[in-house]
Amino acid sequence: MKVVENPEVLEIIDNYPVPVRKKLLQLRQLVLDTALEIDSADKLEETLKWGEPSYVTKRGSTVRVDWDRSNPDQYAIYFHCKTKLVDTFKELYRDQFQFDGNRAIIFKLSDDLAVKELKHCISLSLRYHSVKHLPLLGA
Repeated sequence: MKVVENPEVLEIIDNYPVPVRKKLLQLRQLVLDTALEIDSADKLEETLKWGEPSYVTKRGSTVRVDWDRSNPDQYAIYFHCKTKLVDTFKELYRDQFQFDGNRAIIFKLSDDLAVKELKHCISLSLRYHSVKHLPLLGA
């Protein structure tokens, strides 16, 4: 998969406090690395949606990452709430992640990321339209 990076995304992330910036850059890198590992002719476009770093593919569902000042010790990776993505992630990884309804995986700034599991979730989202008909999205 080809990755098209957007320098405006890094400008947004650079405006966050240092601890948040480090975590969001780590999430961003996981999304980019995961996209490169997907065997597809599709491309990943890094963009801003609602002022938040977002990642879009033609065959997938948008992935967003952000931090909310109202919960300063948390940050999140967001998925489209009208999909089966987060419900599937809950089924697969309820012991590894904390969820916000059917739209996000929430992390504390002090958390170490479960990288393998998170990359799996990102991969399912980036390939969503190809796997949405499969039980547990083909996981």
